[in-house]
Amino acid sequence: MTAPLICSIYKSPKKDEMYLYVEKKAQFSKVPEVLLEQFGKPVHVFDMLLKEDKTLARVKAKDVLDSIAEKGFFLQMPPPKEAYMLDAYRAPTQGRY
Repeated sequence: MTAPLICSIYKSPKKDEMYLYVEKKAQFSKVPEVLLEQFGKPVHVFDMLLKEDKTLARVKAKDVLDSIAEKGFFLQMPPPKEAYMLDAYRAPTQGRY
């Protein structure tokens, strides 16, 4: 069982729905510089006490805790675009309006 920790969550100004979870006291000290450059200037969303049994919207709390313990951070990527949503951006095909 992974120990609970106080976690800070930041969103990326460059990519919608991309979030970076870090231990509050360590902040970005363990996050690779190249990741921070691609992520952009982190925008603080909130802090929370994270335990394995905490329910999160898109990821498992245990996965977040394990990643922070192992790497010092957890990067939550945006969800994949649904195919039906991409249809609105595709060029119309012949005979279709």
